[in-house]
Amino acid sequence: MSPTTLPAGPEHGHVTFLGAGPGDPGLLTLRAVEALASADVLVAEHEVLDVVRTHARQGVSVVHTDAGPSSDAVQGTGTPQLKVVDGTSAAVGAPAVRDAAHLVMEAARGGRRVVRAVSGDPGLDTDAAAEMLACAAAGVPFEVVPGIASAVGVPAYAGVPLRDAEGTDVRFVDARTASDRCWTEVGASDGTVVVSTTLDSVAATAGELVTAGRKPDTPMTVTVGGTTTRQRTWTATLGTVAQTLKQAKVLPSPDGGRPVIAVVGERSAAAARRDQLSWFESKPLFGWKVLVPRTKEQAASLSDQLRSYGAVPHEVPTIAVEPPRTPQQMERAVKGLVTGRYEWIAFTSVNAVKAVREKFEEYGLDARAFAGIKVAAVGEQTARALIAFGVKPDLVPSGEQSAAGLLEDWPPYDPVFDPIDRVFLPRADIATETLVAGLIELGWEVDDVTAYRTVRASPPPAETREAIKGGGFDAVLFTSSSTVRNLVGIAGKPHNVTVIACIGPATAKTAEEHGLRVDVMAPEPSVLRLAEALADFGLKRRAAALEAGDPVTRPSERRPGARRRRSTT
Repeated sequence: MSPTTLPAGPEHGHVTFLGAGPGDPGLLTLRAVEALASADVLVAEHEVLDVVRTHARQGVSVVHTDAGPSSDAVQGTGTPQLKVVDGTSAAVGAPAVRDAAHLVMEAARGGRRVVRAVSGDPGLDTDAAAEMLACAAAGVPFEVVPGIASAVGVPAYAGVPLRDAEGTDVRFVDARTASDRCWTEVGASDGTVVVSTTLDSVAATAGELVTAGRKPDTPMTVTVGGTTTRQRTWTATLGTVAQTLKQAKVLPSPDGGRPVIAVVGERSAAAARRDQLSWFESKPLFGWKVLVPRTKEQAASLSDQLRSYGAVPHEVPTIAVEPPRTPQQMERAVKGLVTGRYEWIAFTSVNAVKAVREKFEEYGLDARAFAGIKVAAVGEQTARALIAFGVKPDLVPSGEQSAAGLLEDWPPYDPVFDPIDRVFLPRADIATETLVAGLIELGWEVDDVTAYRTVRASPPPAETREAIKGGGFDAVLFTSSSTVRNLVGIAGKPHNVTVIACIGPATAKTAEEHGLRVDVMAPEPSVLRLAEALADFGLKRRAAALEAGDPVTRPSERRPGARRRRSTT
């Protein structure tokens, strides 16, 4: 138990009121992650459920508020409707209980730890105090884990500093519940006002401030979807914001309008300053929907890197991994590892590591079975998979992360220094012979063993297939020739507006053979370098649009004109 975790009583349990931040999952605090990991019951607002659920332990009972954007609960009146997502009703109390405070206390009974997660900060963005008072009255111990408030986090992501060197006065207003007295006070002030409102009510909010005494030419920024890749910010004045949103074709919402944060004030941020400080929306792939056609395990690190560039990765498995049809060869090779048959074992993929690890677990073995055996990994990702297994590779290519790069660093067989001349090579059934031929040329005997089979994955959902063929994706990353063939086979050819990025010449050739024009190629065969190359492409594309005075758009936002001509270079 962490030293900061409070003990739960045997009868009343314990409640943690937790701020989940304004939307970016990376803004959860360390204390929040710690509390989520020990929760027995998670009660969360619908909009933050995906943010916090990732950090909850397996088997946690989950309840979320079922209030819509225009419901009374959002407006601060009435009570939120709660819905059991998973876990039995016995674990969290009767599902008919609809009052949040009563449900939270009911969930805590029997010594259970409850996390009540809300968006933003519990003390500034929600009326969590009422639930805290109910817990106090019932003798239920609780704690508060602050979160980054939307009124603070969203302007920071929009490039709108709230204070300057002169110490600007900053006031926070919730336009949905603000009284006439509140508007009068902020109207009389010349400080910065941060207003929580809805997109449909921005013009009315600006009118309230002008009526209260603010000048119509006072600068105003409006941010929707703050801290997420859906973020968009408009810069205007109190007098022009309605026209600005109209020109941007911001239409009324049927659900009452999306929440926004508006910043008003002479010192808040002029347009020129925001152009310099807008670090989030100016990321090279901001808002790009990028198709990653790999297996989930392989796509994880690549997707994380794409997110760091502002992209929204969409993973579509094109290859399914299955055990070999005849497992006897693999079984003999694993037994040979234990009996000292091999000097080396070479892993060419994460899937190969996984296949050997699963066979080890089947026999009750662990990483200690590699004692005395030299281990090679064809690239950094494979090396990381080995380290996670408890094995530090002895050889990783110093140059090109490929079979050819591994051969350049592989030592030739020397009967004086190498007591055994045999290499165990667990691979896919469709692997090329480059590594086998090179090792034999260096004097080694090779046991080339099929550790797993690769087969074409099932087609993705119809919605994804339509997005691929209809231009719904901004880019697609091809990491091998097989991903090109399989994606086209199971989902169709990407639309001509989609940026095609390939890991190397062989993959690019396959893409061109399928009628695709290659826009981006990695400088070396590495998925991380491929992502970097796509980010560089996006950065140059953005710079060209700004230089030309054009709006910065995503490739999928292009007008569908003539089909792109294939490159002749």
